[in-house]
Amino acid sequence: MGERLTASDVKKIEEEIEYRRLVERKRILEDVKEARAQGDLSENFEYYAAKKEKNRNDGRIRYLERMLKNATIVEDTSSSDEVGLNNTVEVYFEDDDETETYKLVTSIRGNSMNNYISIESPIGKAIIGHRVGERVKVVVNDSVSYYVQIKNIDKTTDDSNDKIKEF
Repeated sequence: MGERLTASDVKKIEEEIEYRRLVERKRILEDVKEARAQGDLSENFEYYAAKKEKNRNDGRIRYLERMLKNATIVEDTSSSDEVGLNNTVEVYFEDDDETETYKLVTSIRGNSMNNYISIESPIGKAIIGHRVGERVKVVVNDSVSYYVQIKNIDKTTDDSNDKIKEF
């Protein structure tokens, strides 16, 4: 099974592939051509930098195409009072006596530094489908787990400003 993506994720990926093919590739090939024209390639840093950028761009295109080929399209099927995909959730961590707010997203948009938590992460898997007030066990691995309580659910559905991950 491949990556779990929303229709919006697929659209963003297709747009990035098109941009990288039509805009970035053309610019990078011009950089390679200019660097090559400078003469001796054995000591031409600009040439090697341009080639490296070209390879990185081509690698990103292949990665995204492979992801689309193997993707499974998912959508939010949660009821109005359950945690679902693209919802913003306020969670109370019992062990730490702290409350955090997370947006539950697909893994291609996951970014823990911005509190975007993947539906594939331990906490994402644990809280999806639960309701406000429920106490949920988050299993990290066989020997580590903790409890959280769902305090609030904001049924956000807009993911148009969410960015897909770079590598």
